[in-house]
Amino acid sequence: MPLLDDKPEEDGRDLAIIAESLYLANLLLVPGICFAILFWLWLKHKDTASPLARQHLKQTTFVSLYGGLMIFTLSAIVIGLGGLEWEWTWVMVIMYFTCIHSTLVMFGMFALAKAMAGQPWRYPLIGPALE
Repeated sequence: MPLLDDKPEEDGRDLAIIAESLYLANLLLVPGICFAILFWLWLKHKDTASPLARQHLKQTTFVSLYGGLMIFTLSAIVIGLGGLEWEWTWVMVIMYFTCIHSTLVMFGMFALAKAMAGQPWRYPLIGPALE
């Protein structure tokens, strides 16, 4: 029976799983720190990783950037238009944040399942094109 350390990397599956796990941890557990680790992994492996791992690293890094920018920008616009005093501003910001954040988490879970299966995945609408 082979040891776990003796098995070869399965077409980049391990790195793809790590990338998707960091993406979800960035959304749910430790925002910022997990993104920094994910961004570092992408910079380190973007040219040398297997196609599967490279694709998952690229997707998670760019969707984290786009998703964060989208949540911040649109929330700032709503606050800017409605002001901090208007109660409907907060209703709209919280609903928007909840809907977008929940969608990103749901897609992240699906992407993690795809990474575990060794399959490529593209995040809908904001994910970069597959290679």
